[in-house]
Amino acid sequence: MSESPEVHISSSTTVLPAIKSWELFLADQGRSPYTIKAFLGDLNLLASYLSPDTTIGSISTNDLNRFLNWLQKERNVPCSPKSLARRITSLKAFFRWLAQSGRIAGDPAEKVVQQSVISPIPQVLSDEEQEKLVQAAMQHRNAQKPDARPYTLFMLLLTTGIKKGECLALNLNHVDLENPSGKVLFVRYSSSGSRYKERKIALTNDWVEAFKEYLEQYKPSDQVFPWSPRRLEYLLEDLGKETGLIKHLSFDMCRWTCALNDWKSGEDRDQIRQKLGISKIQWREVSLKLRQLAGEQLSA
Repeated sequence: MSESPEVHISSSTTVLPAIKSWELFLADQGRSPYTIKAFLGDLNLLASYLSPDTTIGSISTNDLNRFLNWLQKERNVPCSPKSLARRITSLKAFFRWLAQSGRIAGDPAEKVVQQSVISPIPQVLSDEEQEKLVQAAMQHRNAQKPDARPYTLFMLLLTTGIKKGECLALNLNHVDLENPSGKVLFVRYSSSGSRYKERKIALTNDWVEAFKEYLEQYKPSDQVFPWSPRRLEYLLEDLGKETGLIKHLSFDMCRWTCALNDWKSGEDRDQIRQKLGISKIQWREVSLKLRQLAGEQLSA
């Protein structure tokens, strides 16, 4: 069996072949094509900045800092704080791989200062707002012509924290009501690069009862919610309007509210991360926002 191309990379290799080798490594690791494309775009910028004959073993921390300064002040192309932060992450990942795999003696990106960009704090539902929404959904469920759909959708989002795309992708066989250790929801991904997001989330008995009513009323054959994304968004929006909610009730708001509820109840922090299906790197920003939403004092 022939060796993979990245084996032949050494400190005397120039930048572009090393980037190509890293691309093959990332693909072999099952990384998302979108992630790989972003990484390569950032590293190709570095290659265009450096001399074509620059070897990976000769690149210093000062070289990388000068490159970052060029991106911000000399390239004459806007570089937002978010883009800069991502490009630093790309540099660190690339040179960490080179150093850890023995291609270069030291990691020049290790001392490059990471610049975090925190997006705005998300809106969440208060306890009172959640209670009003649950009551409104229950009214539909108990109406003269019962409709369990609003309750089933809203409470699934509020208790599992799944994203809109994950909700739309749910099939009936993703809901296991026969599991001897408890009824669970399986979040699945068809793309191999997203398999790390797959997870199993416990379902409440109350939701399961509503789900059974929903199945009897709508009789879905494959998808759990066989409607367009916009139709489901309208269902949430209508529920919000019925309660006089000023905020715009959305999938994302339900997801953040679920995470905050778990956080405030003292749920294990890594369990929350796994329930949300996010990486440890993403969790840094998410956990900071949850601390702020919970009103915790942040250390200086």
